[in-house]
Amino acid sequence: MVLSLLWYIFLGALGLQLLYYLLVFLRVALPLKPSKETGTLPGVTILVCAHDEEENLKELLPLLYEQDYPDFEVVVVDDRSNDNTYDFLLHEKEVQPKLNPVFVSNTPDYANGKKWGLTLGIKAAKHEWVLLTDADCRPNSKEWIKEMASGFTDENTFVLGYSPYYKNKGLLNAFIRFETLFVGLQYLGFARSGLPYMGVGRNLAYRKSFFLEKKGFHDFFGLTGGDDDLWVNRHARRKNTQVVYNEKAITWSIPEEKWSTYYRQKKRHLSVGKLYRFRDRFLLGGLALSHVLLWLLGIGLLAFPTLQLQLAIAWGVRFLSQYLVFALAARRLGYRFDLWLLPILDFLYLIYYFRVAMPAQFAKRVQWRN
Repeated sequence: MVLSLLWYIFLGALGLQLLYYLLVFLRVALPLKPSKETGTLPGVTILVCAHDEEENLKELLPLLYEQDYPDFEVVVVDDRSNDNTYDFLLHEKEVQPKLNPVFVSNTPDYANGKKWGLTLGIKAAKHEWVLLTDADCRPNSKEWIKEMASGFTDENTFVLGYSPYYKNKGLLNAFIRFETLFVGLQYLGFARSGLPYMGVGRNLAYRKSFFLEKKGFHDFFGLTGGDDDLWVNRHARRKNTQVVYNEKAITWSIPEEKWSTYYRQKKRHLSVGKLYRFRDRFLLGGLALSHVLLWLLGIGLLAFPTLQLQLAIAWGVRFLSQYLVFALAARRLGYRFDLWLLPILDFLYLIYYFRVAMPAQFAKRVQWRN
């Protein structure tokens, strides 16, 4: 009786996983609908909030200046840097008319540092559309702005992009790239299903007027994190959100190189998940629970020889579906992924749930940057 119950729970978890993969995540692999022609391309403000990022800015800014777009500016917010970012930006401003630096000398006690910096940067923006990225990101093409701007229509307020990590050696890098792609399948897939719930500040655009109308980060100014995903979660809806992703529209990010720093980074990002709308917490919770049950029950049921063949078939169906979705989605997103590592990385994601995701839900205070 107990064995039968566990088997049916396993099959239920498998069925739920297949529903997520084939009904939601597979949408990322489908072609995007052509955006409506808007005539003249709107002006765009690229916004970068930086703390001790002099070297990264020296690499990023030339790539932004050479973007093939008729009307844009680059706003860099220097959030109390300890390196030479201040002097670098002052000199850069003298030779680059597209640059508009904003310097933060102090932050109010009630505000998180990055949110305060972003708020000042958005207020300083001279264009309606603000396109965000990070100092350690790199646009994949000179048409990054133009591609993201294809989602700027009269009806839209948010445009969600995608930002993978560079490939390096090692298991950590492989897992970071897997986790990033998996999260991309989730927020892009749900957005294409009419259920947008988050974006990533490494490649995200929204309207300045909407930000000011909604008083920006007012409801969660003191929280660390949420300046991208929680902001989108509060205000993005089916009718005001567009997704744009292809090889020319992505921005590459520099990955962490140590497990400890990666853990702190993910803890910061995931800590605001408990503040998502109930619908989104329910959907994401169902995905996580089915993933955990699939692995734990799948391993446990291997002890029963009569179920081993059925387990092999079930896992085969699941991994075939996962392989198909990851392969097609990665191609649509514009980069390659080591698909042969999927079973290993999928198991590591089980450990990730217990080691990172669950503790992050109970975290009370984390920092943006040291």
